[in-house]
Amino acid sequence: MAVWKPLPIGIDNFKKLIQENYFYVDKTLLIKELLDMKGEVNLFTRPRRFGKTLNMSMLQNFFENSGQSPAPLFQGLKIMDTGDKYLSHMGKYPVISICLKSLKQSTYKNAFYCLKEEIAREFKRHDQILNLIEYPADREKYLRFAQMQANDEEYLTSLKFLSQCLYDSFKIPCIILIDEYDVPLENAWFSGFYKEMSNVIRSIFESVLKTNDSLSFAVVTGCLRISKESIFTGLNNLKIISVTNDSYGEFWGFTQNEVESLMDFYGLSKNMPLIRDWYDGYLFGDSHVYNPWSVINYIDSCHKNPNTLPKPYWSNTSSNHIVRSLIEQSDFSVKQEIETLIQGASIIKPVHEDITYEDIYASKDHLWNFLFFTGYLTKVQEKQTDEDIYMEMKIPNREVRYIYKTSVLHWFEEQTGKKDLSALYESILCGDTQNIAHILSENLMETISFYDYQENYYHGFLTGLLINMKNYIVQSNRESGAGRPDIVVKSPSIRGEGIIFEIKVAKRYQDLEQKCHEALEQIREKNYASALLQEGYSRIIKYGIAFYRKECMVCKENI
Repeated sequence: MAVWKPLPIGIDNFKKLIQENYFYVDKTLLIKELLDMKGEVNLFTRPRRFGKTLNMSMLQNFFENSGQSPAPLFQGLKIMDTGDKYLSHMGKYPVISICLKSLKQSTYKNAFYCLKEEIAREFKRHDQILNLIEYPADREKYLRFAQMQANDEEYLTSLKFLSQCLYDSFKIPCIILIDEYDVPLENAWFSGFYKEMSNVIRSIFESVLKTNDSLSFAVVTGCLRISKESIFTGLNNLKIISVTNDSYGEFWGFTQNEVESLMDFYGLSKNMPLIRDWYDGYLFGDSHVYNPWSVINYIDSCHKNPNTLPKPYWSNTSSNHIVRSLIEQSDFSVKQEIETLIQGASIIKPVHEDITYEDIYASKDHLWNFLFFTGYLTKVQEKQTDEDIYMEMKIPNREVRYIYKTSVLHWFEEQTGKKDLSALYESILCGDTQNIAHILSENLMETISFYDYQENYYHGFLTGLLINMKNYIVQSNRESGAGRPDIVVKSPSIRGEGIIFEIKVAKRYQDLEQKCHEALEQIREKNYASALLQEGYSRIIKYGIAFYRKECMVCKENI
């Protein structure tokens, strides 16, 4: 293994990454592709943490005329071998670079303030042109933006004004980079001020990206394509490159060859099957890619111990609002499809890219589309009819499956905590097996299974319902007699009840009764009641519970 190089965890500044010798997975041929394709306004939509901000920083460092040659930063990288046709663009342009990923405030006032701060930072970054601005009124306006003293309405055309000032000074049109444009929109939707924020973003975009003679070309990145009618009104020059497009796929995320090279460099080639299972599975156009954030975090975790187990690193960085929303809003059919996905199968849904946050609950299809474009589902294959495009999609890997499972569990715990389960508890204490079975089946219909209806799924389900049984102690898999009963519920006082639950799973609905009796027989054979008897309980109820999918049957016997 070569000398350990630090991995750029959280480092999205290209210049810092290169100068401080972090490991860099070379994506510089993105520059060549952009120049070849000649899109005037390029919108790239990719999931969070797939290298968008680092790529934007790389583009800025390559194209920007900062007064110093950027060539040393790119020495040894792929773009340097492409010839003068591309290298002639190096250090040639004024660049406006805006990142909106920090606009996550809970009120419109605070979010707009942070937007003004970001714009002021960019005006101050270019303040060397102040003396080149011809008209005093324009210099005064420039200073108002730099000092955050401009009127609110002036911010609606602020970036266009800056591009005109730069064009007048450099005599060459600007390159404009807008990173994570949809973060303030997603935040505004969930915080309740979407209309105000979308109006501001729309106005800024229209002014700077539409019929602007000071624009050479623009790159905009985000997680979702927000409807053209909503944000990109009238932008006939907009070129959208989403995860369904074949172009540019290899520049966002790590390809198989890139991951193999990384793993080989750090002496971890033997771990390839493990991280393929956890972090691979995305298909951008026709490019198979890994989650780059998770790959570099995993490799970093192996610095001291190469046998470190993978973790769900992406789940700690991404907002899971959309997954939670899907679960909370879902009906029985959607819950069935989530079960299908969690168990490794795929579903087929129509694809609609031109949706807005306002549409999220308009139909079930929109919810699936949000999951697809934000990286919670991935393409298996595309199918087209005469009028519509359908996507066969699945959960990409174990890491994302973990997010579904934890989201489902958290939701179930919250929902269970809100329910009045007194009728269930009363039925358990009085031995009403029919009502117990009815209530359990009713609750099963509302849950999502991610264990393919194995016994541990039902064990967790029943424990979750019983845990809030007030004034009773709930024990799971505690040793008693010649084994461990599934669940024991007992009164703190030995004068109360001791209750034993044993769970069985039937392969057919017709086998439920037989499995119930097998559960009771196991309680008897293994003498599960012995611990309760030794403690002094005299009122002991034994329940055999059999499950088949969302149905159950309950039998009992008393001591």
